[in-house]
Amino acid sequence: MRDYFTPFAYNPTDLSRASASLFLTRWITHFCAPVFVFLAGTSAYLYRRNGACTVAHLQRFLVTRGLWLVLLELTWVSFCWQFGYNGVILQTIWSLGWSMVALAALLYLPLPVLLTIALGMILSHNLLDRIHGQDFGDYRLLWALVHESYLDRVWPRFFIAVSYPLVPWIGVMAVGYGFGRVLELERASRDRLLTCLGLAMITAFLVLRLSNFYGEPTAWEPNPRGIVYTVLGVLNTSKYPPSLLYLLMTLGPALLLMPWLERCRGAWAEHVAVFGRVPFFFYMLHLPLIHLAALVWTYTSFGAVTLGNFSQTTFPAGYAPSLLRAYLVWAAVILALYPLCRRYAICKQAHREKWWSSYL
Repeated sequence: MRDYFTPFAYNPTDLSRASASLFLTRWITHFCAPVFVFLAGTSAYLYRRNGACTVAHLQRFLVTRGLWLVLLELTWVSFCWQFGYNGVILQTIWSLGWSMVALAALLYLPLPVLLTIALGMILSHNLLDRIHGQDFGDYRLLWALVHESYLDRVWPRFFIAVSYPLVPWIGVMAVGYGFGRVLELERASRDRLLTCLGLAMITAFLVLRLSNFYGEPTAWEPNPRGIVYTVLGVLNTSKYPPSLLYLLMTLGPALLLMPWLERCRGAWAEHVAVFGRVPFFFYMLHLPLIHLAALVWTYTSFGAVTLGNFSQTTFPAGYAPSLLRAYLVWAAVILALYPLCRRYAICKQAHREKWWSSYL
């Protein structure tokens, strides 16, 4: 949204230039991917429990749905980002798909062993930060798929971008699967445990981050722009790949808020829940809608159609970034897609026994 409608000439997390409002607009989106991947694992656990299906059935479902997601990332999603096909962009849906396939394999193991491997992946993967793709020469792309962001042309007119390497996302989904056990507890016990887990993760984040000891490749330091930007620097953790501190910073508050969110009632909660019932359907629709709207806007405002987002260094005459514009477009997209999402949620509920209802 922001990249298409109000790009800046610098990274929104560059605290030497970005405003606090721009940084926080970017920062709040950090919660989406880790919470979604984590809860996808939890959904797999609940799918098995509520459906009373066998492990083998769940494994088949995870593999088929995971490969379906990978296929969509390579085709529809990559196309919608570009409105063309000059390359593939491996992002959230890609990592979700392969994490499902990996979880299917991990389900052969007892749950304690599965959780040990998953937590080990999350806690230790920052030890790999000093290993870089160039160390592998022609095989640097393979390393990028595991643990490093990547952008390069593999042919003159075709690029590959890796934004979501698979480690530690596989571990996040597997831990989310184990988290399903927590949801089976009696409410009071569950709420106490969620509160304790959330607070423990936030505390661990603060201790590790403030000490610059471990878990984040970029150390924080006092910002000459003042205390506010110094605090924001503490929150400025790495997403590509997600550092341990990035995961603690996002999943900790999410767990802490779960008891409160579970108690939310009323019309507004019901409206919000519509998107929660069909998140993948919304994701598949919002990309082409935002991109198409951006093309119309650039043509009507600047007399030319820009395929993709603006360059980060060159802008058309008369263009000026505006966060207000980004928020207004965000609200408009939510309102435009709400009726479709609500209708599809009803349709999906009515046909929940159909095989296709779990794939979109």
